[in-house]
Amino acid sequence: MNTCHPLTLTRSITEFPIANVPLAEHQRRLIADHGLTAEPHAWLNAGDVAAFLASGAGVMADSAGNPLLWRGTAPAGISFAASASFVIRHPWDFIRANEDYVGSLTSDDRRGEIHPSAVIEGVLHVGAGTRILPGVFIEGNVVIGENCKIGPNCYLRGNTSIGDKCHIGQAVEIKNCVILSKTSVGHLSYVGDSVLGEGVNFGAGTITSNLRHDGRNHRSAVEGALVDTGRRKFGAIIGDRVHTGIHTAIYPGRKLWPGTTTRPGEVVQRDLVTE
Repeated sequence: MNTCHPLTLTRSITEFPIANVPLAEHQRRLIADHGLTAEPHAWLNAGDVAAFLASGAGVMADSAGNPLLWRGTAPAGISFAASASFVIRHPWDFIRANEDYVGSLTSDDRRGEIHPSAVIEGVLHVGAGTRILPGVFIEGNVVIGENCKIGPNCYLRGNTSIGDKCHIGQAVEIKNCVILSKTSVGHLSYVGDSVLGEGVNFGAGTITSNLRHDGRNHRSAVEGALVDTGRRKFGAIIGDRVHTGIHTAIYPGRKLWPGTTTRPGEVVQRDLVTE
């Protein structure tokens, strides 16, 4: 079983978009001109790749010694220890990769329409056809795709990426999330430290919880066992085409399989899995 489910029930890990760019394309942009080979599921930090190239080492590995990147066709030679690169093994690793990439942006790329009353404190990438409406507050680095509607009166916090044709609406707060295309979080919702798949619709007042009362790391079920996510703040993993009823509350670390639904006022205490 793929441990990145439910996100990889409808796409491969290599196809998963980080800030609206597939993982495989991120790798290609970094290594295509250098004769390097990468572990297909590796997130490669740009600084790590530059340091590896300068080092002359044969292999870049993670802290456990697993090869991430190497010269030629097979891992061989002296190993270089990566500091921020890693293999994506679980769905919450996509949040970590998104944090690394979006957090590293240093210049704006604004192609959409931004209302004069919007407040932007951070680096912002906005695609063509996107409208940022009155009262929107963006704090930290944020990436927004094309033909989206953002606002009015919503709060976007870094490091968040939003796909194409999305709607983030009235009185919604989004923090440190990956939201794929054609997804709607229409009004009065909070989504933090989460991944929302494609074509998701959150009913009004849907809330993801992301902090344990005891402050410990969250654990999430993988193949019948609870796995430490390494994250003190971790919300939900939502598959494609999930629809929630109004006032749905989702416990931290829960995963909803593609096409699942909740009733109005439902509390999601366990993963919602379809066979």
